[in-house]
Amino acid sequence: MSTTGGGVAVELTDLTRTYGSVKALDGLNLKMEPGEFIALLGPSGCGKTTALRILAGLDKATSGTVTVDGRDLTSVPASKRDMGMVFQAYSLFPHLTASENVQFGLKMRGSAKGERATRAAEMLDLVGLSEHAHKYASEMSGGQQQRVALARALAIRPRVLLLDEPLSALDAKVRTQLRDEIRRVQLEVGTTTLFVTHDQEEALAVADRVGVMSKGRLEQLAPPAEVYANPATPFVAEFVGLNNQVPATVSGGRASVLGSELPTLAGSITSGSGTAMVRPESVTVTAGESGAATVRSVAFLGPISRVYVELSDGAVVHAQLSSSQAREFSPGQCVAVGVQPTDVLVVPVRAE
Repeated sequence: MSTTGGGVAVELTDLTRTYGSVKALDGLNLKMEPGEFIALLGPSGCGKTTALRILAGLDKATSGTVTVDGRDLTSVPASKRDMGMVFQAYSLFPHLTASENVQFGLKMRGSAKGERATRAAEMLDLVGLSEHAHKYASEMSGGQQQRVALARALAIRPRVLLLDEPLSALDAKVRTQLRDEIRRVQLEVGTTTLFVTHDQEEALAVADRVGVMSKGRLEQLAPPAEVYANPATPFVAEFVGLNNQVPATVSGGRASVLGSELPTLAGSITSGSGTAMVRPESVTVTAGESGAATVRSVAFLGPISRVYVELSDGAVVHAQLSSSQAREFSPGQCVAVGVQPTDVLVVPVRAE
């Protein structure tokens, strides 16, 4: 079965987009390798969907260029860009079956009936919906409808696949299943893919690289583990994952945090007092010692638990532990708190 659309290089260069006095994009630069899966992550209004719409040809940049496979597409209409799109709304035609929905783009391109039917069958098999080929949208769940939308986008063998918050209308369990399904399909097909989401777990789980956006600019573009462990800016550190904000003193490239000496990440202050962004899983809690901290509460979250601890100065930090470890702690218990030896980002103290 031939499903491969093949990956192409995509480049967005110095993209700006203004709406009146609002700058939705402020000099965005993004290079995607052939077959790469990049997730743009950020809060509402950061510009991620604007970037996707400009790449799709659904919106025009105020300035800058869009290049796909070495060709400048900045002025090419959306209908000529050969891209597949999946939106938050499933957007299936209610009067067509799943198979007919998947065939729609091929029909518009003049493909023969037999060829369309064969391709639709391949794509529905790829997304695990062969047995639902003759169902209408009203007969399928939201997750199934979004799988059909994905199959339809891939049926035309697009050079680029664009996914705009495709999972946000689904419940949590289906969202996780379909997220993993999208990644499996993308790896099998090999299409260069841009995925827009505000959900950090989604972005970190599926992307080759994650681009974190804020105020129309790319704050960091790196593999998920690097974005998480080595945030390039205070915004990335705060937006991606949970953080404890702990007082720190920096000198000679090292920070004193909760009694530990830690190397500082690039972008940290170089000396003086600051605030260290410490991941919960880096916090250690030790029982049976005459510690100066007190357990405030323990939250059970299945295989992991969060232990909230009040320090002697009244500040509260939380540690993420396995639930088997967390079981030995209870509210009111005296404990010692430390930090595992890991690089840390130290930012200036915020003015109150």
